[in-house]
Formats: sequence, structure tokens, C-alpha cells
Amino acid sequence: MASIPHSPVVFTGKATASDLLRSSSNGVSGVPLRTLGRARFYGSRKAGDLGGGGVVAKIRKVKKHEYPWPDNPDPNVPGGVLSHLSPFKPSKERPKPVTLDFERPLVDLEKKIIDVRKMAQETGLDFSDQIVSLENKYQQALKDLYTHLTPIQRVNIARHPNRPTFLDHVFSITEKFVELHGDRAGYDDPAIVTGIGTIDGKRYMFMGHQKGRNTKENIMRNFGMPTPHGYRKALRMMYYADHHGFPIVTFIDTPGAFADIKSEELGQGEAIAHNLRTMFGLKVPIISIVIGEGGSGGALAIGCANKLLMLENAVFYVASPEACAAILWKTAKASPKAAEKLKITATELCKLQIADGIIPEPLGGAHADPSWTSQQIKNAINEYMDELKQMDTQELLKHRMLKFRKIGGFQEGIPIDPKRKVNMKMKEELVAGKTPVLELEGEVEKLKQQISKAKESSGKAPEVALNEMIEKLKKEVDLEYSEAVKALGYQDRLAKLREESLKANSQDRLINPILMDKIEKLKDEFTQNLSAAPNYASLKYKLDMLKEFTKAKSISEKNSKALALKQKINNKFKEVMDRSDIKEKMEALKAKIHMSEAYNEGDIDEDTKESIAKMRQDMELELANMFKSLGLDVEIMKTKVKELSEQTPIPDFKAKVESFKEQTNKKIEDLIHSSEIKNLIDILKLEAAKAGNKPDVTTKNKIEALEQQIKLKLSAAISSSEIKDKYEELNVELSEAMELDGSLKNNDLKDGDAKPDESRVEINLGANSSIA
Repeated sequence: MASIPHSPVVFTGKATASDLLRSSSNGVSGVPLRTLGRARFYGSRKAGDLGGGGVVAKIRKVKKHEYPWPDNPDPNVPGGVLSHLSPFKPSKERPKPVTLDFERPLVDLEKKIIDVRKMAQETGLDFSDQIVSLENKYQQALKDLYTHLTPIQRVNIARHPNRPTFLDHVFSITEKFVELHGDRAGYDDPAIVTGIGTIDGKRYMFMGHQKGRNTKENIMRNFGMPTPHGYRKALRMMYYADHHGFPIVTFIDTPGAFADIKSEELGQGEAIAHNLRTMFGLKVPIISIVIGEGGSGGALAIGCANKLLMLENAVFYVASPEACAAILWKTAKASPKAAEKLKITATELCKLQIADGIIPEPLGGAHADPSWTSQQIKNAINEYMDELKQMDTQELLKHRMLKFRKIGGFQEGIPIDPKRKVNMKMKEELVAGKTPVLELEGEVEKLKQQISKAKESSGKAPEVALNEMIEKLKKEVDLEYSEAVKALGYQDRLAKLREESLKANSQDRLINPILMDKIEKLKDEFTQNLSAAPNYASLKYKLDMLKEFTKAKSISEKNSKALALKQKINNKFKEVMDRSDIKEKMEALKAKIHMSEAYNEGDIDEDTKESIAKMRQDMELELANMFKSLGLDVEIMKTKVKELSEQTPIPDFKAKVESFKEQTNKKIEDLIHSSEIKNLIDILKLEAAKAGNKPDVTTKNKIEALEQQIKLKLSAAISSSEIKDKYEELNVELSEAMELDGSLKNNDLKDGDAKPDESRVEINLGANSSIA
């Protein structure tokens, strides 16, 4: 209350005693109330004046709420003991989409769908077919991606920020749920949540690790890493459930127990060990469900159950892949390899009989459809609880004990399986994962655009990018073939044939034709059944791309060689034509023709014709020498142009010659594809590959013997009576029709019909190409 200063008052009139008495009730002694209404107040100038002092009142400031305990009694518990006063509620904000690295091709495809829909709305055109096609492509790509996930990819999905938490699932599957707090020692760890809930009218005790849905919640929940108080709270609820006969359902989702100094001081290891011992003695059924990642003892402290179930993309490990890689390979970059070796996925753990069942997830992970995932969890709980409730107490305890006793069991004196022994001795190779078809399509389209741009500018394909793509496609095709072999069940047969083949090669002997027949039969059978392989579509696409790019590379190399050779020939030809002696001869010949005053070929005299013919012969010899200097074989063939040009064409005879050629070629092809010749050719190829660039004498003799054997068989087939008779018949008909008296030799018939050119220079480019 504020003080009011006042000064002596001058009274007018008379004041009665009663007035003076009544005035004391207002706190001003001797001042009548009526007078106060008319009085004027002045501030005092001197402290010693009568009535010059002041009345002062202060209001004490107090807190709105005071509690007998401090806000944060234990720094190890984020949020303090009152953190449970802020209950878990549905998030008002929609979680931001998070794209994992291997999901980026799907995002690109989704953006295309959005762009097409936006274009359809803006333009008013009908793009429904394109949208349906893109959506089907997206669904197929999503299916291909999530059905062939690697272990490290499943780890990333289990750690996804938008993955539903323990309380998300509990609120979805229960009709009623009451959260229970505290460890009865003054602490409440928010990283572990416990409570009683009902499913289809049946009561259960729920407990599990709770992560946050955003940064603020994660800090409050300590990122799902419990302290000793959390495990003691879970232990208290276990005793409570055991006393009242409530079955226990635990949800595991933690990277591990919180391993700071304070937790160790408060007995982290003792709290976990106490939980492990207690859970094996509980007389109620226990089901544990790994909904995310289950790390080390922090997960096992509430995971000693009769049934351990895992979501499809959950992981359960003794050490994280990053920690394992840092210990074994001294770098966290080897985490994909560590994740594969640790066998931490649901499928691998079921094979090892550590996990008892897999709960399916939607394509895209549990965060793609949380309610559907929760319903699958509910169905699994009902199914397995019905099974466990049929057991009596002793049977239930024995079942739980035997489940963990059989893990990692072995017996001395039993020999190791030969297959396992071989696998243990095999050299460790890092096999790269397959590239998704969608991602590969993007790379292929990008390379095609580069090739088209390069051809427009320089006419030459980008060699480095083309070679890299071909090598990558070769590796991808090998991986696809290996996967198809496993899927179709040919792995054992192929391994057996490979061992027999390697054994034959190691003993330095030819492969048995029977073994070659087995290989051919297996090859044919595999080719026929290849379309039934689950990865046939991706294999076919990669194989087609490999053929296309290999063909493009071959054409590019041929074009490059042809351009280089053409440039060399032009340079050499220019050198020859620029020589002084050639120029003098050409000028003399031109002058001679000019002096003869001939206007056409018929007016040229014989002397000039001889000079032209001689000049032509000299030029042919010069060109032949020029080609030989370039390492090219030259053959000059003269044809009887006049005789052939004067003859009347015989189309019927040409048809007979073509038919004879086809029959001969078919005979040779059939012989080459026969099992006997084919086996010899395959053996020859194996010997040549084995010999390498520098074969020894024994191998060289083997190769020559095989070549001679193949030649003899081909010669015997070509020299058969049927082909000989046909050839003689055609030769006689040709001689009679053209009246050349046998002037055409066998070589002319073999070379086919001569074209009416005056001469031809044939240049053989090695063994496979020629320029005429």
C-alpha cells in the first residue's frame, strides 16, 4: 500500500468530541471525517514538522507454485521428476519427409508424376495414360527396391526418423491404456515407458523403449537410451504384472543403454543383470517385439521372452555395424560389410533361431503406413499369446529357458560339415550390391545423351564413359546370373560341373566329351528356364544394354580405325602424286594427248593408248608399293570386262549358283554346330586360353593337332559325293551357257559372279576386314 503524505490542517468551525473520536477510525488522529472531505493536503518541506512523516507498505513477491523438491534433482534424468506431467500426445505437426540415400531414384520418379499432374492441371490436357504408366513404374520400382534390401539398408530404415514409436503402436492397438510412472526410488526415466492396456478386452502389461518424434522429444527421451532408473521401473512393473497375472508385452527400440559416467556410478550393469535374472523367473507369458533397432544389453534387459518377434525391417545386434567396422576394419565406412557379416536382420536371426517370427511391413517401411503395421503387431500378439496361455507355469518357464539355452549351442566330437569347412576356407571377397534398375536407367539415358551430343559435335562417342558403363554392366549381368542360378536351384549342379572341369584342367588333359555334353545340357536347360527367374526382367534389361553399348563401342572403334587408315592412305597418295617424277610423267602424257587433238577415246592413236596403259601400270605399281608400306596386302585382279559385258545375263543360272552356295554353307554350319566338331572347337578354345600368349611345346602340339583334326573333318564334309556332283553339274551348265570352253576356273566359281569393273584393288586389313 502506497504511503500518503499529509500536512497540518486548518479547521474552521467547532469540532465535537464525537467527531474527533470518529475520525480515528480513518487512521488520522484528531481529524474529523467531515473536515477531511474539505481539507487540502500539502507536502511537508521539513521532517521535523508535525505530521510531516510518511506511511510505507511493501508487498512481498512470492512464487506461484512452490514444491518441496527441486526442479531437476538428478542431472542424469532429462526433464526431471515432473517430466511425466507432459503426457505423450499425437503430434500436431506432420513429420517432414526424410529420403534415404538408396531411395533417391524413387523420389525422382515421384517428382515426374507430380510434374505431369501439374502440367495436366495447367494445360487442361489428358495425361492420364502417362500418369498411370509412371505410377505403375513407381510401384514396380518400389517393389524391386524393398524386396532386395541389403542389411545396411534395413539398418537405415530401422533408424528412420519418422518410424512409429512404442507409444504410437500402443495407442493404435489398445482400447484403454494407463501409463505407470516411477521406480519407487524417486526417479522416472522417460526413455522407458510402462503401463497397463487392453487388447480385445484382455489386460496386458506393456513396456518398451520410447524414442522421440522430433529433436525436442528425443532430447527429453534421451534418444531412447535408458538409464538404470528406467530398467528399475521396468523391473517394478514386471513384479506387478507377475503378482496380478498380467501377460507382459515388451517393445524393443534402442541403440543401447545410456553409457555415461553417471549411469555407471548408479549401477547400469547391475540393473540390466537384475532384469535378466528376474525375467527368467516370471510366471506369466512374455512376448518381445523389436520394432526398430535392438542394441546390445540395453535391448536384452527387457527382451528375455518366450517369443521374440521382429518387424520386417528391424535389426537386433550385439554391436552396431559402425562400431563393429571401427573395431575390425578400423573405419566406419566398412559398416555395410559389417552389417552383412553380423547377421542382424530379421530373416537371418530367424534362420539362427534367435527370433521366432517376422511381422510384415508395408512397402516403404513401417512409416509408410503406421496403422497397418500396428494392426499386424496386434494380430501377432493375439496369435502367440493364445499359444503361450495354453502352457502351465512350469512348461512356460522351461520353454523360456530352453529358447535361450539352444542359442549358439554346439557339441564336441561331431565333424564339421564339408560345405561349411569349404566356406570357412574361401577367400573373403567384397561383393558389391546390385544397382537398382531405376537408377541404372537414369545412368543409361545420361550416357546415351552424351553419345548423341558427342556424335553431333565430333562424330565420336565418349570412350571413357562408354568403357566404364560396359564394365559396370558386365558386373551387373554377372550378379544377375548368379542370383538367377540360386533362384532356379542350379547352384549345386553348376558347382559340381565346375569342379570336374577344374580337375580336368589341373591334370593337364582334354575335357571329356561326356562332360562337355553335360555342360551343354545344363546350359540349354538354364536358358529355357531363365524366364521363370524372379530377376529375369532386370537381367534382360541389363543384358540388352550391354549388347547395345558393346555394339556401339565396336562401331566406334571400326570407324576410328577406318578414319585413321583413310587419313594415312590420303597422305601417302598425296606424297606419291606430289613426287616430281610422277608429275613430269603426268604432264608429258597430258601434252601428248593435247597434241594428238583427240576429242574422244576412239580418236586416240595407238601410241598414245600405249603410253596411257603404261602410265596406268606404273601408277598401279606405285599405289601397290604405297599400300605395302602401310602394312596392307594388295592383290590386283583383272577381269574380262568385254567378255562378261557382251554376254547375256542368265538369271536362272545365278539362282542355281546362289542355291548351291546356300546348300554348301548350310552343310558347313550344320557340321560346325554338330556335337563332335563343337566339342573339338570348345576344347581348342580352352587350350588356347590356357596357353596364353606364350604356349609351351606340349600345348602348342595339342593346339595344332586339334586344328588339323577340325580341318580334316570339314574337308571330308565339303568333299562329299553330293556336293561334288552338284558342283560338276553346275560347272558343265555354266560352260555350255557362256561358251567359254572352260575359261572359268574353279576359283572364279568360288568367288561368285564377277562385276563388270575394269580392275579391282583389294586391300586385306588383317584377317577380318578389307577395303575394295
